Amino acid sequence: MDVDAHAEELASDLGVDKEEVTRDLRNLLEYSVPIEEAKGSLRRKYGDGTEGTGEPEPTDITDVTTDSAGASVTATVLTAGKRSIRYQGEDQVIVEGELADATGRISYTAWEDFGLQPGDTVAIGNANVREWEGEPELNLGESTSVTPAAEVEVPYDVGGDRDLIDLAPGDRGRNVEVRIVDVEERTIDGRDGETEILSGVLADETARLPFTDWDPHDEIAEGATLRIEDAYVREFRGVPSVNVSQFSRVETLDWAVEAAEATRLTVREAVETGGAFDVEIEGDVVGVRDGSGLIQRCPECGRVTQKGQCRTHGEVDPEDDLRTKAILDDGTGAVTTILGTDLTAGIYGGGIEAAREAAKEAMDQEVVADAIREAIVGRAVRVRGNLSIDDYGANLNAEAFDLVADDPVDRAEAFLAEVDG
Repeated sequence: MDVDAHAEELASDLGVDKEEVTRDLRNLLEYSVPIEEAKGSLRRKYGDGTEGTGEPEPTDITDVTTDSAGASVTATVLTAGKRSIRYQGEDQVIVEGELADATGRISYTAWEDFGLQPGDTVAIGNANVREWEGEPELNLGESTSVTPAAEVEVPYDVGGDRDLIDLAPGDRGRNVEVRIVDVEERTIDGRDGETEILSGVLADETARLPFTDWDPHDEIAEGATLRIEDAYVREFRGVPSVNVSQFSRVETLDWAVEAAEATRLTVREAVETGGAFDVEIEGDVVGVRDGSGLIQRCPECGRVTQKGQCRTHGEVDPEDDLRTKAILDDGTGAVTTILGTDLTAGIYGGGIEAAREAAKEAMDQEVVADAIREAIVGRAVRVRGNLSIDDYGANLNAEAFDLVADDPVDRAEAFLAEVDG
């Protein structure tokens, strides 16, 4: 692509300085704006002699799409979170969050410092639109104008205060009041080499979630009750994870935050969350899937191997392990519950060595899976763990697995009463 040729054509048509047009055009292309869309945006910015000032017509947020170019909206800033990212090899501070008008909400990323604060009403002109998390997002850059505007009433809460149960991956500029349930120091290989971080679990009265503090704050300690402002949320192993950065504000509260225990859900409720951390489900084991019992894993990546072959590393010398993939049904739906080495050993009644010996004696490692089926199929169980959903369905990675010692007739009657009621 000959950017200089496009810039020269624009400069000639618009009667403006070529160097300035070249700089603006390269800037838009760096944000992955298609060349024709970028040229149209600059024509509107500088005016082409046929559209007055060239300012795009204001539009309602609900009408902004990824096909929009040079979008112009008047909106209230709902949230404004600051974050440092690595862009083209350099650290850059961006501001990101949500905007709203009476018709809807939209995410934004500001690549320049426009001083955006929650509650501000602003007129935004010539913002690029990209797709982010499957939805349109406004990108505010060098070519964007941001000016104060008359107040716009919006049917949304202004500010980032949220309960943990309401957080979702992609949230930015969120504020939470929590108790630190568990925390550990870790050393990771970060973008600038070895980096010290904090990770663990935090909770409020609505839910428990994992967290990572990328710039360790002294206030974050086990048992502390805190207000954390300007956090963002990512997906971690299928569940929302709270991320604390160098721009987050952390302060100790002088009152105690109640910490929720595992959230008790039906299978249907759990699946409808789209992914949940530390949930408890009760139901009946109706089957044990293939791939349970004594299995072999790749020593490099831990994936299950087939006949000594790893999908990633090819032929390997696999290591034995134990796993159970139990189908749990509570009448509202079914979920695959995955039990690791220790929980499977508890069900089987022996560890890897015992399973290996049984398979060797029978000359068939399926005997281990058969013993597990006999032990749990048809039994009522209570499972606690993290639920994730992928293309293959819902999976509950168990951290606790207990048989429920109750009368199956009583449970059946209680279930029928609930259905009839």
